[in-house]
Amino acid sequence: MREETSAREAAELRRGDPRGPRSPRGWGLLQALWLLAFYQPVVTEGHLRRRSMELVFVRFSAWQFAGCDRLWAGLVTTLCDHVRRHFGALLLSVFHVVGARPRYASGSSRREWVLKTGACLKLWALLLALAAGLAVLLVALLVPGVKEHRALKVVGSAVASLSGSGLALGALSVLKNLLVSEKRKIERLTDSDRFAGQLGFMSKVRAEVEALVDFLAFMEIFERRRLRVVMEVTSLDLCLPERVAGVLTAVNTLLSDAHAPFIFILALDPGVVVPCLEQTGCMKGLADNGYLFLSRSVSLPFSIPEAGARSRLRCLEAALRTREDLMYGIIAANVERRRRRRDGRKNRRGEAAEPGPEEEEEEEEDDPGWREADSEAAARCIHEAFRCLHDASDALSRYVPTSGAHARRIVNTIPITLRLLLHRAGLAGASSSSSSSSSPGCRSPGCPPGCRPAWGPCPRAAAAWVVLADRWPCRLSWALQCLEDADPAAEGGGDDGRRKLWSVFQEHVAELSALRQPLGNLLSLDGDPEQFGAFLRDDFPFTARQARELLGVTVNLDHSIRRKMGMLRALERLR
Repeated sequence: MREETSAREAAELRRGDPRGPRSPRGWGLLQALWLLAFYQPVVTEGHLRRRSMELVFVRFSAWQFAGCDRLWAGLVTTLCDHVRRHFGALLLSVFHVVGARPRYASGSSRREWVLKTGACLKLWALLLALAAGLAVLLVALLVPGVKEHRALKVVGSAVASLSGSGLALGALSVLKNLLVSEKRKIERLTDSDRFAGQLGFMSKVRAEVEALVDFLAFMEIFERRRLRVVMEVTSLDLCLPERVAGVLTAVNTLLSDAHAPFIFILALDPGVVVPCLEQTGCMKGLADNGYLFLSRSVSLPFSIPEAGARSRLRCLEAALRTREDLMYGIIAANVERRRRRRDGRKNRRGEAAEPGPEEEEEEEEDDPGWREADSEAAARCIHEAFRCLHDASDALSRYVPTSGAHARRIVNTIPITLRLLLHRAGLAGASSSSSSSSSPGCRSPGCPPGCRPAWGPCPRAAAAWVVLADRWPCRLSWALQCLEDADPAAEGGGDDGRRKLWSVFQEHVAELSALRQPLGNLLSLDGDPEQFGAFLRDDFPFTARQARELLGVTVNLDHSIRRKMGMLRALERLR
């Protein structure tokens, strides 16, 4: 939108218009105050043809006002506050007192400002009355022959006081609006315990919004370009149904005026918002159809299409960049620092001399082996896992979710899972000695034959397991629960340990289909079922033994899902 407005303004400048856009800053502020006081703006045909535009961006997160009884009031106050800060409090305060609503030109007139005759006459009358009153009062006080006439003193003081009080009231009104913003006015109304039943509450709020719209129309003509307030509404998916309906109703109310300079961008998930709308009473007359309500409210629907491989990797890069900035740069620096410290100790002792048992114990006390080994091994495993995720030629990259929230969860979970695997494998104290010996080939599912992890668990398999738990939590929990119910005491040995997890799921998929009604909300958490089959059947065929080993370090899978499934299976057996 900024690029479009810049291109339009450049086109206006190329046209050679001598009266280009102007800003209410510096000398322009004085011009705006003068026009506010004595002129009324006129919307001409030339103004309507202007293509240059200024956008005022307002971000409204509904979650920040979720605790408010009237979420729409938070939307209106945010709108008023941003407009006030953008143009300045002085201009808006003066407009509330002496501003006039723009009118449309009659015929082909090009005059954009018309003198406010009534306001000028009133001002001149007050000034003349003030001057006359002061003159009479001074004559009554200073002229020797007139001092005894008390009537002149009374008349002069009364006229001067009345005319002066009119001017003082105007100045006080400007000062009041300058100190008390529109946001504060609405907050005072909503702070009252009886605000819902106050007579004329909505009319007061509407009057504030109408004054804001008129002020924006005035600034359009003054700046010689169109003005649009672009409000981005987010986080509606996290609010209660009544709050969601209130915000959408407020948006429709603000857009009910055909000339309202507002553009609302609703960033929401219809799959979450539509059920919220259908639970409230705002669907009466629309056959309780939330999709119909949205289709009538939204004038430009834009459903983000499914992301391709390049977009998924770009989303993953954004999530990885935050983790590298926060964590892995520190890990790499710590590893490098320890390596330099060890090299310095070796140089001091001499490379030919080998440390004795006592010296080795001193090294372990000074620099605990488990911390050093764990940091080095974790850094290597984490970077290798992220390399597999980011490699477009790797099958794992096809299952990276398109949602930014899911990608961040996966990026945050992989380091924890790998650290828990390292800790469970006991590599903290043995990695330094085992790194010198040759390690067997990796037996993790889906890994190429040449994969030989020399520092513990296979990072690719761990990353694949994290992706599996994040993308299909319900189906994975069902397979694990069926595996547990088949032989609760099994440790992963024998034929049961070599059994594929996909075959366990296929064996009990009919039972899962029978329980789809009580498990409907859990099944809605899963991604594409066909991708789940391709993941476990072709690309990463985890065995029962590997599933049991990884289950103990799985932190991104809600274990209450398995408990609920176990209870439902037990009840079905009783029936």
